[in-house]
Amino acid sequence: MFELNEYTNLLEKEEFKYPLQNPSKPNLFRSLFMYDEIPKVAFNHRMVPISMPDEIWITDTTFRDGQQSREPYTIEQTLHIYDLLHKLSGPHGVIRQSEFFVYSKKDREVLEKCMERGYEFPEVTSWIRASKEDFELVKSIGIKETGLLVSCSDYHIYHKMKMTRKQALHHYLSVIQDCVDMGIRPRCHFEDITRADYYGFVIPFASELMNLMEQSGVPIKIRACDTMGYGVTYPGSVLPRCVQGLIYGLYHYAGVPHELIEWHGHNDFYRAVSNASYAWLYGAAAVNCSLLGLGERTGNTPLEAMIVEYAQLRGTLDAMDTTVITEIAQYYEDEIGYKIPPMTPFVGEKFNVTSAGIHADGLMKNEEIYNIFNTDQILNRPCKVAVNNASGLAGVAHWVNQNIIRPGEKPFDKKHPLIHNMKDWVDAQYDSGRVTTIADHELELVFAKEAQKLGL
Repeated sequence: MFELNEYTNLLEKEEFKYPLQNPSKPNLFRSLFMYDEIPKVAFNHRMVPISMPDEIWITDTTFRDGQQSREPYTIEQTLHIYDLLHKLSGPHGVIRQSEFFVYSKKDREVLEKCMERGYEFPEVTSWIRASKEDFELVKSIGIKETGLLVSCSDYHIYHKMKMTRKQALHHYLSVIQDCVDMGIRPRCHFEDITRADYYGFVIPFASELMNLMEQSGVPIKIRACDTMGYGVTYPGSVLPRCVQGLIYGLYHYAGVPHELIEWHGHNDFYRAVSNASYAWLYGAAAVNCSLLGLGERTGNTPLEAMIVEYAQLRGTLDAMDTTVITEIAQYYEDEIGYKIPPMTPFVGEKFNVTSAGIHADGLMKNEEIYNIFNTDQILNRPCKVAVNNASGLAGVAHWVNQNIIRPGEKPFDKKHPLIHNMKDWVDAQYDSGRVTTIADHELELVFAKEAQKLGL
C-alpha cells in the first residue's frame, strides 16, 4: 500500500513491518566492535532526509546520570541547581524536564521539595527500577512520568540479563504495561542502542510499544541511549552506529511520533554534542543532557552546549536567560567545589581568554575579530587577554584597558611608555625562566609601580 507523504510529496510505502528476530546466539556486530581493536565505522551509502520536528527541547539528567559520576549533591545544592535550570529555561520551557532518583529517603525528600517549587518547567520526572513497588512509590509522590531501563543490545540481553530477545521483549512489555496501568507515563530507555540489532529487535520492540500506546491512550516515550558513545553522524554510515538512521527509523518504520523520541548520548568518542544535534535534525524532539556534561565515564551531552546549539539551529534563544550558564559555572566552582577544566567552551575560566599578541591586537581594534559572539552580553563573560611571553605590547595594553581603566577614561595605546615598561617587566620574567601566565594581581602591582614612576 502506498500513500502520498505530505512532507516529501512522494508516494511512499505506508507500513514497514519488521518481525522480532530471536537468534540462539547474540549478534555482537564483531565486524564493527572487535574488543581488542578500536571500533570501526562502515558505510553503505544510504542517506535519510533531515526531518527536524516543529518544536525541539532539552531534558535534564543532572540529578540522575549526571550524579552517577560524582558525590551526591546535598538537598540545598540540588534545589539551587534546579532553580537555576528553571531560570535558564525561560518562559517557553526549552529545558522541558529533569529526572531524579527515588531510591533513598533523601532522594524522595529532594524530589518532593523540587515539586513544591511549582515550576511548570523543568517538569520533575523519575528514573526507577522496573517493579510494581517502585511504580506505587512514584504514583504516591505524584510524579506523572518515569524512566524505565529497557536494554536493547544483545550485549545486555544475552550477557547481562541472561535472556533471549523474545524473553526480554515480553518482560519489558509486561513491566511497561504495569506502569501504564498505574497511570504513569513510561519513558523507555533503549540502553546501548548503538550496538543493538536495529531491524531484528529495536524496531519490532518500538512497534509493539506504539501498539500499546494506541490501545491504552497513554503516550510512551522512547529514549535512544548511546550508552557507550558509539554513535556517528557520517553521511551513509551503517547502523547501528548511524545516529540519523536510528532516529529516522524510529519515526519512519516504527511510527514513533517526533515528540516522543529523545536522544541520550555519552562523550566517549568526543561526539556527544554533534550526535545530539543530529538527533534533533533527523527527528528527535528532545535531547537529554546534564550540566557541564557530568556523567558516567566521559560524561553526558553538556546541557549548556545544547542551549547554544538550539540558538544556532532555531535562530533564537526563545527568551532563555543564558547569563545563568555563568551563574551555574560559578556555583559549581565556588559552592560545590567542582573545578571546571579552564578551556571548556562557554563555562571554563579561559574559554574566551586569548594569550597570543596578534590576537590581542585584533581584540583592541574590534572584539568581533577573535571572540565567538558577544560573550559579555550573552553569557555575562567579557572576553579577556592573559599576559604571557607571547602577549606582546597589544596584549599588555588590552589587559590594562580591560582590568584597570574605568568606563569613560581614555584607554592606553600600545605605544604608551607605561605599556612598554610593563612589557619589559613581562619579558624579564620569562628571560629568567618563568613558564606560567602572569597573574592579574601581579600585573596590578606592576601597573601601580610604573604609573607612579611616570606620574600618572
